[in-house]
Amino acid sequence: MKKLLTSAILAATLMGTAACDHMTPQAQRALSGGAIGAAGGLAVGALAGGSLIGGALIGSAAGATIGALTH
Repeated sequence: MKKLLTSAILAATLMGTAACDHMTPQAQRALSGGAIGAAGGLAVGALAGGSLIGGALIGSAAGATIGALTH
């Protein structure tokens, strides 16, 4: 079950980055930061034995925030 959930979240994250064509650079950084953060949070949650969804949500929020604030 965990592998299926991990694969589904990873696929959704990767498909979301395909829509970056007509976005501003700041929006692109926010989206890619969120995707990278979600993948990192998911990996940490899986390795630590914690909540996969919680790790992905926290990671994506942090990644999107940092991505949007960097220049």
